[in-house]
Amino acid sequence: MRGELFHPDRGDISLDKVLHALSDPIRRDVARTMHRDGPRVCGQLSYPIAKSTLSHHLKVLRESGLMTTEVRGTTRVISLRRDDLEARFPGLLDAVQVTAPAPEEASRAS
Repeated sequence: MRGELFHPDRGDISLDKVLHALSDPIRRDVARTMHRDGPRVCGQLSYPIAKSTLSHHLKVLRESGLMTTEVRGTTRVISLRRDDLEARFPGLLDAVQVTAPAPEEASRAS
């Protein structure tokens, strides 16, 4: 159906797709931001890349099962599927350091 975004069901989330999505530093940082700050409007994310490239990264995160995107009028709200991921792959977000501070934040804290 036109306008609906694909989100895999919890049971269909693939470890291979999740790990592929998290292999990119920007996508990993988006996931870290969602973990730290909660749901965000896409326009609140700022990276030194083209909007089309960011849209591609968000699509990879959504289609892998890491994120959900809710369309609210002209805005899109993205959030981490923490409960689904923990149910499918317990401890994965911790293991891939999504729940850890970003490297630049960790170096400032020390």
